[in-house]
Amino acid sequence: MSVWAIALAFSLSVLLTPILRGVAPRIGALDRPDPRKVHNKVMPRLGGVAIFAGFVAAYLAGGMYYPSFQGLLWGASLILVVGLVDDIRGLSPRWKLAGQVAAALVVALFGARVEFLTNPFDGFLFLGKLAIPVTVFWLVSVTNALNLVDGLDGLAAGTALIASVTMAVVAWLEGETRVAFLALALAASILGFLPYNFYPASIFMGDSGSMFLGLTLATLAVLGLTKSATVISLFIPVLILGIPILDTFFAIVRRFLNRRPIFQPDKGHLHHCLMAYGLTQKQAVLAIYLVNLCLGASAVLLTRLTTDQGVIILILLSVAVVWASNRLGVTSYRLKPGKGEEHNAFHS
Repeated sequence: MSVWAIALAFSLSVLLTPILRGVAPRIGALDRPDPRKVHNKVMPRLGGVAIFAGFVAAYLAGGMYYPSFQGLLWGASLILVVGLVDDIRGLSPRWKLAGQVAAALVVALFGARVEFLTNPFDGFLFLGKLAIPVTVFWLVSVTNALNLVDGLDGLAAGTALIASVTMAVVAWLEGETRVAFLALALAASILGFLPYNFYPASIFMGDSGSMFLGLTLATLAVLGLTKSATVISLFIPVLILGIPILDTFFAIVRRFLNRRPIFQPDKGHLHHCLMAYGLTQKQAVLAIYLVNLCLGASAVLLTRLTTDQGVIILILLSVAVVWASNRLGVTSYRLKPGKGEEHNAFHS
């Protein structure tokens, strides 16, 4: 593992972000206010390019020239291009989703795929021909989940930072040192960008950034966290990416309960609910960081426990999540028409 490569990722991200902040207005990569957004001024949104550049530099410096890792590089490059087109010119939801599927297919066809699921009762459930569809579904789902959580200054970047560090720790404990290196390189790139993006932000990462982070984190989970034969291993990636996944899941539940299309946007996401309770934007982000840290610590803990102990932890976490979501109103929020559209591939 090259410390210098990780330092390179951080340095390049720090240096490129202010440059891209100046370039964004010239090419039309701007995020304009609307009723569903929290910010009230036009913001540049090319920060994802700085994160990507830092990560790729570390990838190349670290010599990660293995087929499945090459799939990650090409898939991440493709999703960045799709996001850039959307950030600059705008893409229809169908084309955006098509780009996400294409990027996920590149990753899967290069060998980074979910080959089996652990049978809770005995042995394995080998996916066979379903391996690629299941992998693509996972990659696209996480890509959109992180895209969806990008609603406050520093929220998506901080969430991805905590997730990538947690993945690095779990991968290291599992002996997947290459995955641990790439996760730390990603964390370093995000850390270089975050000071510019934390409240009050001077630049956004854009869809190019949030989709790149989502696809990369989902791929790293496949490469390093799904190799164990234990039942608990199935839940570790979900815990690490808990906030984006749960926020998306509860959005679907909330819209179903309101008898509205599940892809119709609303302002019932976790960060909206926390701000409705009186938290400032900064306080809401820090509160979600704390939850992410707790979920990340739980994921690391699960790798050290027996299956029975892990099941108990998962049950307690599930009860806590359901109670908290109901208390905050994440599942019971009443949808209101005419709130605009969320910037997500699944929304029409």
